[in-house]
Amino acid sequence: MPTAKTLTDGSVAFVARSARAAARRLAQLSADTRNKVLLAAAAAIEENSREILAANNRDCQSAKEAVASGQMSPAMFARLQISERGIAQMAKQVREVAALPDPLGRLLEATELDEGLILHKETCPLGVIGIIFEARPEVVPQVASLALKSGNAVVLKGGSEAANSNEALVSVWRDCLRRYPDVPEDSLSLLQTRADVLELLSLDRDVDLIIPRGSRALVEFVAKNSRIPVLGHGEGICHVYVDLAADIQKAVAVVYDAKVQGPAICNAAETLLVHEDIAAHFLPLVAAKLKQAGVEIRGCPTTVSLLSKEEIVPATEEDWATEYSDLILSVKVVPSIEKAIGHINQYGSRHTESIVTEDASAAAQFMNEVDAAGVYQNASTRFADGYRYGFGAELGVSNSKLHARGPMGIEGLTTYKFKLYGNGHIVADYVTGAKHFKHRKL
Repeated sequence: MPTAKTLTDGSVAFVARSARAAARRLAQLSADTRNKVLLAAAAAIEENSREILAANNRDCQSAKEAVASGQMSPAMFARLQISERGIAQMAKQVREVAALPDPLGRLLEATELDEGLILHKETCPLGVIGIIFEARPEVVPQVASLALKSGNAVVLKGGSEAANSNEALVSVWRDCLRRYPDVPEDSLSLLQTRADVLELLSLDRDVDLIIPRGSRALVEFVAKNSRIPVLGHGEGICHVYVDLAADIQKAVAVVYDAKVQGPAICNAAETLLVHEDIAAHFLPLVAAKLKQAGVEIRGCPTTVSLLSKEEIVPATEEDWATEYSDLILSVKVVPSIEKAIGHINQYGSRHTESIVTEDASAAAQFMNEVDAAGVYQNASTRFADGYRYGFGAELGVSNSKLHARGPMGIEGLTTYKFKLYGNGHIVADYVTGAKHFKHRKL
């Protein structure tokens, strides 16, 4: 298996300039060519599964010592691991990205400014994307596939805990690109050290967007130190609110899935809010279910009074603002839907919020008034995912309201340009009144 591109070729600036040149070539590739390469990359991942798994095993063996010493959380260790099933899922997602409609060259709008003067608004690639991520090596094929499909080059910097896994996956991808002379190998590059990050963040001439995927500390560090626009993969302080009109069986199932199905993922629920009129009936049922999965409950005083003290820990103010990424759930009893919405808007991270209710008006109020990228009724917060939304894969989840919001797929890697087609038109004619704009939508 070949070696991924390293900085022996030059500085981080050299890597970024190479990516810029690659991005210009990628933007000219046909959709058929991009899709053909993606299908080949999916096959290459499967064909090199043994090497990828061996590299991941080396990372996991090193990480076990970090977990034992408390330097790495069990949740992060879980995100690090790759299984044979994970390899198959990586390849499947790459193929699903290939099957998506071409995002480039789409005509968004056409306007006749005047006779013979036509303005088009068309989609195009962003250019060069820098992705800084922690632990999860499956990010490599996810990002690489979305970037290639959308005609963008990408520079990756993964965490040291997944160095071998990332290196193996990037090597497989770049080896595949070498089989296609029209597709530049430098469309995917991997940086090696923490020091590389600071240099990357200064290269605003060659990198168009930075996407940090990881802890709140990582996102804040990148945003503070970057000269490049940052689209933060924000933390996930997600809530489930069980309303007065909830179906209890649905509520237990939704809460359990939202917390237990993937506790280390940013779309897992961290806080459960329960209407006071059903708390005495609902809380013992959901607590018993959660206890089977080893979930620690941290409850408000009312929650403590309704459940045995052996089952729960009194919650502190800090708990309401904490992303546990673990089998821990804070629980609060609220007197009304208004108080639930107020709590979410105060402590939530604008990621994903869910209400369990059979009352359509309550659901509408919740979904209209909660400030988040995703608002759900009677569904687990774990659905907040680009793959589950039908994007094929995702770049991350943006809590921002600018450019892209929520799970980010291909559209998050595209922008648009205006193309104006004229016939010797000059502005002076419109300033003097010799000609007049029509501004007619076509």
